[in-house]
Amino acid sequence: MRPIRPRTRALAAALVGLSVAACGCTGSPGAASAAPGAAPGPAAAPATQVPQAARERPETAGATETARRDPALPAPGEAIPKDPVRLARALTGTAERLRQAIDDWRREGNPAEGRAPEPVALLALYQQRVYRYLARHPETAARTYARLPKAVAGPAKADVTAIRKLLTLVHPVSRPARFRVKEPEPADVLLGHFRHAERRFGVEWEVLAAVMLVETKFGRVRSPSHTGAKGPMQFMPRTWEAYGMGGDVHDTRDAVLGAANYLHASGAPRNYRRALYAYNHSWAYVDAVLLHARQMKRDIRNYYAYYNWQVFVVTTRGERRLTGP
Repeated sequence: MRPIRPRTRALAAALVGLSVAACGCTGSPGAASAAPGAAPGPAAAPATQVPQAARERPETAGATETARRDPALPAPGEAIPKDPVRLARALTGTAERLRQAIDDWRREGNPAEGRAPEPVALLALYQQRVYRYLARHPETAARTYARLPKAVAGPAKADVTAIRKLLTLVHPVSRPARFRVKEPEPADVLLGHFRHAERRFGVEWEVLAAVMLVETKFGRVRSPSHTGAKGPMQFMPRTWEAYGMGGDVHDTRDAVLGAANYLHASGAPRNYRRALYAYNHSWAYVDAVLLHARQMKRDIRNYYAYYNWQVFVVTTRGERRLTGP
């Protein structure tokens, strides 16, 4: 079946992770307000809605108390160093602690149930915030990379580059965008959906996970985009009718299968760039998705770190975080 051409749309909120949730399947980039750090431009209509409490996002008592108990854990609003030497030190330490926290979670916890432990959530959030800062300050980023160990510099540069590319697709709004958000399904439940879709359609699970990361921060953003894209993989209605196989666009398992079906019909796994461009008519989007996918392919711990990246909204007065500790 011939793929349906994507309709124009804006990256919305999971980028939001960047500060907006991407407007998913079948749409080209446009202005959005909740994106990784959007480039200035005319304000776009809010894509989603979230309660006032979520928009204000105070630090939770539990996260704050954990940070007090363990000085190695950054508080949710921990200040980000501006000096490259201190930034490199902070990133190196965060990478080491996050790696260990993820290993502990997978070995001693249960990623198939409930939320991530607070050490994982706090360290991943801090990592994400530092990357977002570096994405907006390329000169500082270059000086920071030069001071990082090779094992940290490569992943940091890849993630910052992906965030910077996504930010070019987003325009801040003058007033905070409203988003409906919710907790994502457990990390290993999502991983099961991705791997099931890979077995059925041959589309690598890391690519599917990267699409969901960019589109809705693993399902945290639940509102449709301002162009009408819906569900955790952000499908336009006509595309869902063609590739959703009769499923529910809001059901995570069905949405992941539909995305794999669409990407396969559009050229994956033979040509991921072509398939992802069909999903979203933006080469910046394609590059960002593939950068994140390669990171997960290199080390599955990156999937668990990305799973804990949060939703931000970009306004003309700065970013606001909608989810997380």
